[in-house]
Amino acid sequence: MTLRVDFRTTLSVLGRVVRYLAVPLLFPTLVALLYGESPLPFLVTAAVAVTVGMVLVRLDDNPTMSTADGFLFVGLTWLVVPLVGALPYLLAGNGTVAAFPNALFESMSGFTTTGATVLGEISFERHGRAVLMWRQLTQWLGGMGIVVLVVAILPELGAGGAALVESESPGLELDKLTPRIAETARALWSLYVVLTVLLAGLLLLLQALGLAEQMTVYNAVAHALTTMPTGGFSPEARSVEAFSPAVQWLLTVFMLVAGTNFALLWRVRAGDPERLLYNEEFRTYLAAVVGVGLLTAALLVTGAGLARTPTEIPQIVGETERALRHGVFQAAAIVTTTGYASMDFNTWSPPAKYLLLAAMFLGGSAGSAAGSVKIVRWVVGVKTAARELFTTGRPDAIRPVRTSGEVVDEETIRGVQVFLFLFAVTFAGSTLLLFLDAVGTGLDLSVLEAASATVAILGNVGPGFGLVGPMNGYTAFSSQAKLFMTLLMWLGRLEIVSVLVLLTPSFWQS
Repeated sequence: MTLRVDFRTTLSVLGRVVRYLAVPLLFPTLVALLYGESPLPFLVTAAVAVTVGMVLVRLDDNPTMSTADGFLFVGLTWLVVPLVGALPYLLAGNGTVAAFPNALFESMSGFTTTGATVLGEISFERHGRAVLMWRQLTQWLGGMGIVVLVVAILPELGAGGAALVESESPGLELDKLTPRIAETARALWSLYVVLTVLLAGLLLLLQALGLAEQMTVYNAVAHALTTMPTGGFSPEARSVEAFSPAVQWLLTVFMLVAGTNFALLWRVRAGDPERLLYNEEFRTYLAAVVGVGLLTAALLVTGAGLARTPTEIPQIVGETERALRHGVFQAAAIVTTTGYASMDFNTWSPPAKYLLLAAMFLGGSAGSAAGSVKIVRWVVGVKTAARELFTTGRPDAIRPVRTSGEVVDEETIRGVQVFLFLFAVTFAGSTLLLFLDAVGTGLDLSVLEAASATVAILGNVGPGFGLVGPMNGYTAFSSQAKLFMTLLMWLGRLEIVSVLVLLTPSFWQS
């Protein structure tokens, strides 16, 4: 039997990715020097990345990748990069992430923009500013996509780059902005960089205007790095609750932007704003965030969960603004899978929490940094179900499924149905496994908490409820459960099919 994949070619291109990891590691190195911390964890990691990368590159001087090679390359990239990214945590040796399962969990959570954490105590004193900044940077690198970045800087991949980007990018299909895939990748990354810099600048502007007392240059950069990739990591122990209402409203806007198809944003930037109005997915996405946000706010303002302190008895106007802010913020954070928290929604009533749990299954737009199912799949799935009901009573009728006025081909519809099925089966099976592991290890975990943890991990959302709430984390889980959830994050980031195809015998056989 002849293998369909060329390991030498795949590993050679992977070496190019690992080698380039040394470049972003310079940033936390500079942060360490600036704040008088040891830069060794990052310098050693950079040396390891360069050495391993160079060894792998030498396996094939002129790699030409097939489709099968591309799938294997993407899967390996999203496993190996978090492995390298875990080294600074292990070398720093501070806190819970000094243990390998925790370091790998935190690194995978960063690169997949999940935002789930096992840090326990989040503080500069415990972990250092440089390590926490590396944690933020991992999410920024993973948000637009590691492979998209590789295609942008390695034009020698040629036409094969399109297949690589398709395998990694979330959504149904790649929306090319230019005739050449490398130019498209560079266009997307340039927009991503511009939006990140813009957000950091606006956060500092709020601080200069006296509207964000807690905001510093460090925090502005840190939160810009994790808002645009819809990641949700924060160097603040209480997440975005630490900041003023003005900061929370600004982050809400940018979470909405980050959950929008970047190709659509590029066309808006190029002078075609009508695209937003005519794009059915964007309209549905916006309606979902606004709907969940207003309904959540209504539950809060009627007393169904809005936390109050003895010293804070807001008036009607202030109460309404606060409910709207927390409701819309949390809706945006959950639907876009950013995972920030403007307050501890564990304190909310069951109806409000169940609403957020349902929102975890939505996801943002295809082609955005958001995770989970994606709005466009729900749109296609609902319309397909409606068509089936219609044609059951009228078997001779022909009724195509359309989105934004365009017909969706049957292959895409089958792909959506397969994904929804696999997501549901993976969610149910993983929830059961996590619950059984908790029972076996004596962890007090309810079925609701297990379900919220599973969808939060598989959908790259981050926080769940109860034990895994926004002000808690995943530290209490067993090592085997953390390793299992690490694989779930990997599976969710590559949208299940790109990983499961590697497990089929037909993939490997010629």
